[in-house]
Amino acid sequence: MAGRNLPPSTTALRVFLAVARLGSTAKAAGEVHLTQSAVSKQIQALEEHLGTELFERSPAGLKPTEAGTIYRPYAEAAIEQMERGARRLAERAAIGRPIRLHMIAIAGERWLMERFPDFAQAHPEIDVQFTNFVSENEIEEADLEIVHGFGPWPDLESHYLFGRRVALVAAPAALERLGGFARAADIQKMTLLQHFQMPAFWAEFTEAHGLRGAVPAHTVRYGYYSVIIRAAVAGLGVALAPRCYVAEELASGALVNPLGLDFDSATGCWLTVNPQSERSPALDTLIAWLCEEARRFEAAG
Repeated sequence: MAGRNLPPSTTALRVFLAVARLGSTAKAAGEVHLTQSAVSKQIQALEEHLGTELFERSPAGLKPTEAGTIYRPYAEAAIEQMERGARRLAERAAIGRPIRLHMIAIAGERWLMERFPDFAQAHPEIDVQFTNFVSENEIEEADLEIVHGFGPWPDLESHYLFGRRVALVAAPAALERLGGFARAADIQKMTLLQHFQMPAFWAEFTEAHGLRGAVPAHTVRYGYYSVIIRAAVAGLGVALAPRCYVAEELASGALVNPLGLDFDSATGCWLTVNPQSERSPALDTLIAWLCEEARRFEAAG
């Protein structure tokens, strides 16, 4: 009796289900890769374990008894649970090493960091490490990179995230000090705060607003959007920045978008995938989450 408290073997359950489905020990033997004799012994041992007959035997084959019919869904559920557990372990093994993600600073500050706890809570098994600049021209090797540029790139998996809509922004006090902003051409009397990697913004702005050939009174270049935004809030000049990066300042009134001047840039923020990185379910999960969160972010901005 004590043995009946122990669960039957996985082999016995698989054999039972195969016989119940196929109605034949010979057919079941082929499915579970055992001899017909071994299948019969597994059924006999399971019946002894449960203390009841599971099949009615006749020249036409084997048919589950009432007890066999009752037991069948429990056996199916047990096998399904074990297979699910095996898949879960396989996925965990596939996750393996951490995923390395590199990104421009503004994307982390204005977008990812405040949202990433949701991903970490939903996927505690996925380890994401954020890589850094090693030197001015070198970064740590990464599986994914969030960059601002003219994507997509040939032969490189790229996903557009956000940032194509660029707005002219300035502090209200700065505009008042310079006599206001009545028309687009007034930008020529102001200091332009420009990202050194995005000189194309000025050409795109002037083209979009019929100012081709125009130049600002002065240009100050910066290496980080976060610094450009702070400089604009401090009244040091006007800036051309992706609207989603300055949404908070526009909402609070720290910055304004005079005359609603903006344009769609050929550049944007992109997620690129290192072709040398090993593809895994974890990597695909992170890519899908980043793309969906980016879609929501841009829509809100």
